Amino acid sequence: MSFHPGRRREDPEINFIPLIDLLLVILIFLMVTTTYSKFTELQVDLPSANADQAAERPAEIVVAVAADGRYLLDAGTPQVLAPEALVAELVRAARGQREPVLVIHADAGARHQSVVAVLEAARQAGIARVTFAAQGGATGGGAR
Repeated sequence: MSFHPGRRREDPEINFIPLIDLLLVILIFLMVTTTYSKFTELQVDLPSANADQAAERPAEIVVAVAADGRYLLDAGTPQVLAPEALVAELVRAARGQREPVLVIHADAGARHQSVVAVLEAARQAGIARVTFAAQGGATGGGAR
């Protein structure tokens, strides 16, 4: 039974263009938000610590770097030094010692250039072993 004679019924048509647009937007979103763990992970081999104590402590030369850029060298008697005199005093303090270790106690407010100047003075004085002192733990006790 045909209620409309002469009219032919058209087949339904599905428009795929909006579907393709939606899939491209989703694809772009997924590409942007995907994390690439290959590029974000860093393989680091950390050294293991031993509980064995060293039989002999090396000779230490302690240099403190104040917040205002002054240096305090503790080689027998503490003395405040100018940056220019630091190399000569490090050479004098290292004389007669076998492979001394320079321990730098830098104030948290000290400029980086002041610390780099101590490292440069150590290089010029021939001191190859350098370490930095740090505050231990949340209690604020102990150095290094």
